[in-house]
Amino acid sequence: MKNKFVPARLSRRESLGWFAILGGAVLAGCSSALSANDGGGGGGATGTDGGADTGATGTDGGSGTWAQGGTKSMKGPYADPFVAPVTACVLATAATEGPCTEAADQVRADISEGYTGLPTRLALKVVDAACKPVMGAKVKVWHTQITGSYSGDTPNAGMCLKSPAEGTKHYFRGVQTTNQEGRVDFDTCFPGWYRGRAIHIHYTVTANGKSFTSQLLFDQALIQEVFSTHPEYKGFGQPDTPNASDNVVRGGDLASFTLAASRLPDGALMAAKVLVANV
Repeated sequence: MKNKFVPARLSRRESLGWFAILGGAVLAGCSSALSANDGGGGGGATGTDGGADTGATGTDGGSGTWAQGGTKSMKGPYADPFVAPVTACVLATAATEGPCTEAADQVRADISEGYTGLPTRLALKVVDAACKPVMGAKVKVWHTQITGSYSGDTPNAGMCLKSPAEGTKHYFRGVQTTNQEGRVDFDTCFPGWYRGRAIHIHYTVTANGKSFTSQLLFDQALIQEVFSTHPEYKGFGQPDTPNASDNVVRGGDLASFTLAASRLPDGALMAAKVLVANV
């Protein structure tokens, strides 16, 4: 049975407020009709967290089910999710990077290190205030594995790692530099959850020596679907904190910060976001 969901947008950490200036850099979520071109029909419904329709469809491209087994199951190439021109720029909310950072940069596109989960193409496009692509910006992302554990040499291993062994690994951490189109792509897996937080992906964009840090969310209907139907996730149960109750992002415009998402023909997830950087 095919499920439809319409992603909204995403939210952030402890700082709320429409203009976020960090070290002189301003980042914004950019509004555009993101299309995964996956061959599915139109969506049009709003997300369950109150987010508005982004224009991306929630249908699959013919598979009808989500892929399993991590990034090795991905059968790209995939169509460009940024085919529609950017029509409006909506300022996003900054967020602190949190205690689960790692100083080292893991420069790579596939950030899974072979860990399992719903394979996900995370596509991010950085543009300037005039909505022109920003080439050469460093984009750093990090999130948990399916069990809800981070990896790496973090400032707070007791909080971030499920076991000391995770400290020697670097899964679901990566850095890429934007190309001429302002784009980076990471191959990853849908994150797991831990108590007290909505499911999220951290990111930092650095350009011209200035950085902006925040978080990305997934549409609540998609989260519920993955944790109720996907064989690799349903054993963990539903996350205890929905987007609207998250102590980091609540009070912000959740729709502005949630990734646009759709199911690809091979059952992988396409999750895309346009970010505007004023530097």
